[in-house]
Amino acid sequence: MTLKDHGTENFAHFAADMIRRSGEKALSYYGRGKSYVKFDDDLITEAEISLTELFRGELKSNFPEHQVFESGQKDTAYTHEGKRYVWVYDALDGVANFQAGIPIWGISLALLDNFWPIFGLFYMPATGDLFSAKAGDKAYRGDEEIRISPQEDVSNETLLLTYSRFHQHYQPNFPGKIRNMGCTAAHICYVAMGRAEAAIIANESYHDLAAASIIIEAAGGKIYKMDGSEFFIGEDSAGQRSDHLLVAAPNTYSQTRACLKNIGD
Repeated sequence: MTLKDHGTENFAHFAADMIRRSGEKALSYYGRGKSYVKFDDDLITEAEISLTELFRGELKSNFPEHQVFESGQKDTAYTHEGKRYVWVYDALDGVANFQAGIPIWGISLALLDNFWPIFGLFYMPATGDLFSAKAGDKAYRGDEEIRISPQEDVSNETLLLTYSRFHQHYQPNFPGKIRNMGCTAAHICYVAMGRAEAAIIANESYHDLAAASIIIEAAGGKIYKMDGSEFFIGEDSAGQRSDHLLVAAPNTYSQTRACLKNIGD
C-alpha cells in the first residue's frame, strides 16, 4: 500500500509489518483450546492480551503520540499532529474458530485521522490471506485487486453469509445458499472479493467493523441498515454494538433484503 497523498507511507509499512507479526504470534496459540471444553476462555484471553500488548508496545515505540481506540471513546474534538491518528486494533475475530483450530479467523487493523478512515487491513494467518484497502481507492487481497460480485440478480447460485443465531431472527425466503463461517471480518472480505454476494451481521463493535468497512467500500460494496439506509462506521465511534446490518452490492441489496423476513413481523 502506498499513501503518498496522505503523507503516511511509514504508517502503512508499520501496519503491514505489525499485522503479520501479530499473525505469527497468534499462530502460537491457534488451535490449542482445551479439547474437553466447548470454548476455552483462558486461551482466548491470554492470546488477546498478548497480541494487544505487542501492538501497543510497538505503536508506542514507533509513533508515541498516536492513540489506540478504546470502547466508549468518542470523537469530541479535532486534534492536531500525532494525536490526530487513531488506530483500531482487533486482536482476534472468529475466536471460536481460532481456539478450535478452524482456519477462518483473523486480525484487523485500521488507521483513522480524526476518525476519518485512511486505510484498513484484515489478515488471516492460517490461510495467508491479507486484505487491504486505502479509503477511496482500490481493495486488494495480497497484490491482487478485488471487487464485489458482478451478479445483478439474486439466484440459486447466490451466497449469503450469516451469523450464528440468524435463524432465530429471520425466516428466509432466499433462493441461494446460506452459510455461516464464524468470522465477521472474513464474511465482509469474502463479499468484497466476490466469493459471496451478501452477508448479514449483528451485534458487532467498532473494533470489528473499522477495517472491514474500508475494504468493502473500496471494493464497491456497502454496509446497509436493515431499513435500507447506508451505515457509516463513524456513527458507531462511541463503541456501541451495531444492530443488524446487511453487506451487499448496491444493485442487489433490495433483492436480498426482500428475502429476509423478521420472525414476529
